[in-house]
Amino acid sequence: MSPQPSAQPSAQPSAHPPLTQQEVLALLAVTRALAAPFDLPTMLQTVTAAARQVLHAQRSSIWLLDKDAAELVLEVSKDLAQIRLAVGVGLVGACARDRVLITVPDCYADPRFNAEVDRLSGFRTRCSMTLPLIDHTGALVGVMQVLNRTDGVFDAEDEPLAAALAAQCAMALSRVRMLAAMVEGERMRQELELARAVQLSTLPAALPAIAGYDMHGIFLPASLTGGDTYDIALIEQGLLLVLGDATGHGIAPALSVTQMHAMLRMAFSMGADLETAFRKVNDQLAATLADSRFVTAFIGLLDTHSHRLRFLSGGQGPILHFQAATGACLSYRATSFPMGAMPIQSLRPPVEIELAPGDFLCLLTDGIYEYEAQGGEQFGRLRVEQLLAQHCASSAEQMAGLILAAVRAFAQGAAQEDDITMLLLKRVA
Repeated sequence: MSPQPSAQPSAQPSAHPPLTQQEVLALLAVTRALAAPFDLPTMLQTVTAAARQVLHAQRSSIWLLDKDAAELVLEVSKDLAQIRLAVGVGLVGACARDRVLITVPDCYADPRFNAEVDRLSGFRTRCSMTLPLIDHTGALVGVMQVLNRTDGVFDAEDEPLAAALAAQCAMALSRVRMLAAMVEGERMRQELELARAVQLSTLPAALPAIAGYDMHGIFLPASLTGGDTYDIALIEQGLLLVLGDATGHGIAPALSVTQMHAMLRMAFSMGADLETAFRKVNDQLAATLADSRFVTAFIGLLDTHSHRLRFLSGGQGPILHFQAATGACLSYRATSFPMGAMPIQSLRPPVEIELAPGDFLCLLTDGIYEYEAQGGEQFGRLRVEQLLAQHCASSAEQMAGLILAAVRAFAQGAAQEDDITMLLLKRVA
């Protein structure tokens, strides 16, 4: 009859004889080695080599815990590529599930043993010692397993040394992961800073000075970078007005709106009219953006002599035109689907409006309209229209400040969840 396997927690100091001087020296050597700066693969290779040396084992392996998948992933093995086992499967899974050291003198006699790894590797496991790797916070980070003691089987006398080695391994693993997280965090911060610099470089550095008109633009991203953009520029075709909002937040949408911005400027610089520029940019975005990405965009051209504005809007709305003479605020919907969603088969004609003295054109992204107060109520369009009517004598910059102040008062401390961008144009004469 095969000897009965043992499954017990890491040994208590009183249960086993103390480490010999030779074992202590070996463990100190491992500790010194693990204190060196490592990437994860190198650190794991160092740990498994140390385990084979100090525990006189033929093989050793490290299984890392994938907490989200509730699986253990074999990261270091001489014969095998990555293998995954569910927590609870095999000796490794049992060790992770119960968080105990398991010593088995005859693996094939243990019902928990999973022979599949032997079958894949061609290696024959006789005996094993499997240890949970528990970090300084008490969290399980993986499992270490040593196989086939070269001069017999693993027993209780090996457990103190194995437990000490596992503790060192868990500490080193945590340190490497924390360092990797810090490096990744710094890399992401630098990427975000670069994306922000690129995005801000596309915004107008100064607004054009045009007799009879007052204008103001503001961009307030919800995070370091945002998916909004705006443009006000005097070009050959007239005064170009652009307001864009890409899906999502962060680097990807920032690059989407930057791409749209650059393509629009290029199209107009090559002499395209409003319809041609809109169609060409839309179709190019549809060909290059991921399926889940698109940009809502208002694109308008104002003739500052006739005071007539022609615009197309891909999913961007509402578009507000406050008429000073009547006190009415007209609201226009988008003329087509968001830009980049699909190629344009048929384009509606642009909307044309005339700006009279005192009129406002108010373009806001949904970061204003959908700003939620603590109770979940949204700021909405009506409040913006009321502000335009009540403060129609204000300048474009003052009106932008009034809208922003009203939103913040309405929110009552609720965090900004979406990018806020405003473009306001007022005809003053």
